[in-house]
Amino acid sequence: MDLAPDPLALQLRKALRTGLAGIPARIELHGAPVTDGACGPTRTVLDALEAADFERPADADGLDLGLSAGVLVSEELGRAARGNSYRAEAFAADLGVSAPSVALAGLEALPTGSGVTATPRAGGWELTGTATVDDPHAHLFLVATRVDGDPVIVAVERGADGVSTQDGSWPPVVRFEAAPVTAAGVVGALDDAPTGPLARARLRQAAYLLGIADGAHRMAVEYVGFRRQFGTRLRDLPAVSFPLARAMVAVRATRAAVLRGAWLVDSEPDAVGTAPLAALAMASETAREVVRLSMQSCGVRAMTSELGLHRYFRLAAAESTRYGDPAALWRTVGADRVRTARRAAN
Repeated sequence: MDLAPDPLALQLRKALRTGLAGIPARIELHGAPVTDGACGPTRTVLDALEAADFERPADADGLDLGLSAGVLVSEELGRAARGNSYRAEAFAADLGVSAPSVALAGLEALPTGSGVTATPRAGGWELTGTATVDDPHAHLFLVATRVDGDPVIVAVERGADGVSTQDGSWPPVVRFEAAPVTAAGVVGALDDAPTGPLARARLRQAAYLLGIADGAHRMAVEYVGFRRQFGTRLRDLPAVSFPLARAMVAVRATRAAVLRGAWLVDSEPDAVGTAPLAALAMASETAREVVRLSMQSCGVRAMTSELGLHRYFRLAAAESTRYGDPAALWRTVGADRVRTARRAAN
């Protein structure tokens, strides 16, 4: 892995930051902290940069920049505390699904995929359950569930029978009440293929969480740099500066894990292993802890519209478990490490 900064990545990051900075932030204390979905305000920025082509192979008229470009896009969206209109589109592209707009649902139940149950019926299955969804107004929902014991992704149209959405809460949810799905609706498997759609999606989500942590930390460092208390800047007080310094180390360590995972998928697929799971679990925990610390460092103003730091807090609360609880992911990683050690010992 080449640790030298990639000039193209630097230019892309700069272009994303410039474009996202032009989108007005939702700083309301109530309601959704972001405008998410395929038709959200970030869509204009991503379309202008032709972000949909970043990961697409060259033989499919894409730029073939690999997953490394995808995680960069996700990180910048999180850093700006904007909705992630990129992940569903990229996931659908990995599955070969084409639709005017797509949204992911039920991935918070990973790694089991049991949030929405599929009951056999003539010609297919019936979906029942409630799951969080990226965009309740999308034309097509890609839902994680289990079919005949195997975790899969099924495509369900928003207007299908038994499908209803609720966007009055955060995050929004989609409900299935005996919603019919045919065999053709199963569009992909949720297997643990090291370079498969799920592994790639996990790394994009890890990057998004990394961006949320980084954005909250930067806002806190800026605030404590000019806010004065007890006759000095907050930044000069060890009780404030030391925890923020440790948080910076955590953010940089998480970035290394995410970038390494993306590089392995792009360049060393045989060596990927559980790197995507470890990166996602690490990013989930980093986002929770760093955002909490950032809120604490800024005091009561963190909970007002003056700073807007509450947006990162609410995003971290919703996004840190969207692809599975970190503890469950760590258990999977640990079990794999034990199996590897036992094989090496024998």
